[in-house]
This record gives sequence, C-alpha cells and structure tokens, in this order.
Amino acid sequence: MNFDQMIAERSSKKIYRDGNNVVKIFDEKFSKSDILNEALNLARVEETGLPTPKVVEVTKIDGKWAIVMTFLQGETITNLISKNPEKTDEYLEKFVDIQLEIHNHKVPLLNKLKDKMNTKISQTDLDATTRYELHTRLESMPKHKKLCHGDFNPSNVLLNDDGSYGILDWSHATQGNASADAARTYLLFHLKGQIDLAEKYLDLFCQKSDTAKQYVQKWLPIVAASQSIKGKPEEKDLLIKWASVVEYE
Repeated sequence: MNFDQMIAERSSKKIYRDGNNVVKIFDEKFSKSDILNEALNLARVEETGLPTPKVVEVTKIDGKWAIVMTFLQGETITNLISKNPEKTDEYLEKFVDIQLEIHNHKVPLLNKLKDKMNTKISQTDLDATTRYELHTRLESMPKHKKLCHGDFNPSNVLLNDDGSYGILDWSHATQGNASADAARTYLLFHLKGQIDLAEKYLDLFCQKSDTAKQYVQKWLPIVAASQSIKGKPEEKDLLIKWASVVEYE
C-alpha cells in the first residue's frame, strides 16, 4: 500500500489515498468491535445503492486496525462553500436533498437510533433528574425505521461537476427517526459557530420534508446530550445547556 498521500488526520485515525482505494487506520484506543461495526455499517448501507465508499477489506497495518474502502471522487460541500460563498444557498439545497434521499431508505439490520441514544444519555455527566427527563422524552418520540447518517455535515458530502455526489463516514449510521438526524445536523452547524447556516438548514429541511420545526427541535436536548459524551471541552457548555430539556418552540 502507498501511504504517500494523506487525505485527512484526526486525533485517533489517519486516512490515506492508495490508488483507487482509501485506507482508514485507527489508533490503538479504538476497540475492535467499534471498527468492525463501522465496516459492517458501511457494507449494509452499500446495499441501498446510495453513492458510498465500498468496503474492500478490514485488516491490520503495523499492528493497527484499518478499513480499506473505495475512493470517491468529488469535493466536499464545506470546501465548495468556502470557495464560492455566493453559491451557499445552492449548495445547502443540494445538501438537504441528499439527506432526504438517505432518509428514503431502510436498512433493517442497523442498530436502532433510540437504543444508541438511550445508552449515550446514560453515559453523560448530567444529573439523574435530567437524564430521567431525557430518557422519558426519547421514549415518547415516534418510532421510525429510516436510514439516519448520524454525522451528516457538509464535510461528509462530495459533489462533482456532473451533478453526481458521494456520502462519506457511515460510522454513526442507525435506523430511526429522520428528525433526530436533522437535529444533529443543525447542532453540528451550531457547534462550528455557523448559526445563520444552521437556521437556513433547518428551515430548508422542514420545508422540503414537510416537517414542523417544533418537532425537530424536540430532539435537540436528546442529540445534545449524546454529543456531550465526546468530551470536547470547547463544546461542553453549549451541549449541557441544550441538554437541559428546555423548550425550543
């Protein structure tokens, strides 16, 4: 394998281009089960026909677990907005259309979003009363089985000049309520300080999906709580505030 071209580097993983493939190498702190689950998620989503990387193999490289997958052409929407800010609305509309296309699919063998959220809420540093209120709110939300990306943000969507696109990073994929997926996307915009873009996104998502904004907003404390366990100190205050089950209507 040729590791001369690094595509991306995170605190716990490095991603390389190797010809027509991409190699994602994980640090030792990643558990084997999480890595295998990520590969399994991707393999299951492949079967929907959505334009995703395809799993080539799961292997070990220099003692570290790695997932080898096919390389997708395109430029991220994040980069395109940065280069062409006057086209932000156009790119955002495409972004929402792609998310709605994801939600049109079902992948019955994926983990359930509600189960994942319940586990994460239990792992937070929130007090017992707040955790109880979050668990109760989560249980009251309608049960759906739509494909949810779980980390749908502009850096995970590739666009090409011919109109084709690709969707990256399915490690957080679940089946569940599409409005929870939208609430997480809205939250991710906020965490990057892109408040105006967050509001534009939410308005567009609700308009195109014919969903009441208040319904998506009911998911915000739940997704904020689940996000808070990632332990990023710069996000903690905002996430804890949003997880306090205040009403957003």
